[in-house]
Amino acid sequence: MNLLHPLKHYYQVRPRLLVALLLAIVCFFLLPASQPLVQRLLIAWNAMAWLYLFSLWWLMLRTPAPGIARIARAQDESAATVLALLCITCLVSILAILFELAAVKQLSGGDKIQHIALTAATLVVSWSLLPTAFAMHYAHMFYLHGSKTEKTLLFPDKLPLPGYWDFLYFSFTIAVAAQTADIATGNTAVRRIALLQAVLSFIFNLAILGLSINVGAGLLS
Repeated sequence: MNLLHPLKHYYQVRPRLLVALLLAIVCFFLLPASQPLVQRLLIAWNAMAWLYLFSLWWLMLRTPAPGIARIARAQDESAATVLALLCITCLVSILAILFELAAVKQLSGGDKIQHIALTAATLVVSWSLLPTAFAMHYAHMFYLHGSKTEKTLLFPDKLPLPGYWDFLYFSFTIAVAAQTADIATGNTAVRRIALLQAVLSFIFNLAILGLSINVGAGLLS
């Protein structure tokens, strides 16, 4: 009973992540054992990442600005841990993509297209998941670790209660352009997070460029 209590608590706090993780585990073990391990891992990661990504967007689109603080308080204890795990797994997915692309060179026809599609889907969902997770983290920092006199993010129109769209705008701007646009950072803590996201985004953008070149060369060969 004591072992089930932490799991029950985590399900109450982060049900979307736990359900997505369980789906990945089930998907991994349902795939044929004859399938390459890297491919099974990528398929399981896609199942988890796409479900978690859509569930986060569904949550954010349905949550008004006054409701963000309630979500932030419930998830604050595990916020940094979840963000770190997502960053690590997204980086690991890039390494898995490299192994998968190495196998693609030995394939042809439909098998080659399937492998390329899997690597492209993995890269897209990993890239999309990172700024989405960072957007939620920025929102939590703003509502939990800021004050009326010291804000973690400084919005040009001085929004009293910014919504998830505002934090998504800030996060995806860093992911796309590696800059903070018209929203300024208010303290060192949020600057560290923004710097981490900028570095990770740069790595992913390089990976996307490399994948595009690799796919183009593979299709022409």
